[in-house]
Amino acid sequence: MSKVILDVTVSLDGFASGPNVRDEEPMGDGGERLHAWMAGEGPDGEIEAGLFQEVNARVGAVVIGRRTFDLGLRPWGGTPWPGVPSFVVTHRLMEDLVGDNGGTFAFDGLEAAVRRAKQAAGDKDVFVLGPHVARELLRAGLLDEVWLHIAPFLLGAGTRLFDGLQAELVPGGKPIGGTATHLRFRVAKQA
Repeated sequence: MSKVILDVTVSLDGFASGPNVRDEEPMGDGGERLHAWMAGEGPDGEIEAGLFQEVNARVGAVVIGRRTFDLGLRPWGGTPWPGVPSFVVTHRLMEDLVGDNGGTFAFDGLEAAVRRAKQAAGDKDVFVLGPHVARELLRAGLLDEVWLHIAPFLLGAGTRLFDGLQAELVPGGKPIGGTATHLRFRVAKQA
């Protein structure tokens, strides 16, 4: 059965994007540095390239926040993973959209988006894009795992990942080191 996984990079001070997020800088000022480890060019780059390839191989569908969709559509040309269906969580519903790279976007509420994404993912997993929708999923008990990559720098400001939330996370293995530190957690379900 598909898992709902948040795979996200944060700065050492806990920001998932830099300050001043806007159309020209969708990751905010300095925020693109969060993704530098994905190139696999730093120390132990082959390990990080392997982690990035694992995500790409496991993604079967995406649940994405409306703000992340609005900011990402132009640079991605469609979905971040060409041909992979994405479900945008929003109160502003609209017709399904086919991106330039062949990926489709469907617009729905939180629970319906997750249900539809799991169906679309088949035997693969559902990945989450956007810190705001990640918080909503955690709050609703719909997030199964958090794959956290900690980049070795301070952004000083921006969008905090889980600002104001409390949850029990269970380690899912040993930390992996490279340019960033990579951690995996299972979200403990409340009885």
